[in-house]
Amino acid sequence: MSHLISMREQFWRYLKKSGVLDTLTKKVLVALYEEPGKPNSALDFLKHHLEAANPENPEIGLLRLQLAEMKEKYKAIVEENKKLNINLAQYEPPEEGKHAE
Repeated sequence: MSHLISMREQFWRYLKKSGVLDTLTKKVLVALYEEPGKPNSALDFLKHHLEAANPENPEIGLLRLQLAEMKEKYKAIVEENKKLNINLAQYEPPEEGKHAE
C-alpha cells in the first residue's frame, strides 16, 4: 500500500515540476471558471486553451510550411500530369472494338 502512495506522490511531484499542474489550474481551469457564458463543451474549451497555453514549437512551424509547399508542388504535378495525358492521347491509336456510330 505504501508503494502505491509513493508512486502517486512521485507522479504528483512530476506533474508539478513539469508545469502541468500550473498550466491546468492557473491558466486553463481558471479561464473556464472566469468564462461568463460557460461553453457547451468544457472539453473543447480545455483543448483550445491548452493549445494556447503551450506555444508552438518552431520545428512544427517549419514542418507546416514544408507541408504547404509540398501540397503546392503536388497540385502542380497533378495538373502537369493531366496535360501530358491529354497530349499523349493524341498520339495513341484508337482502341479497337469501338465503332463510330
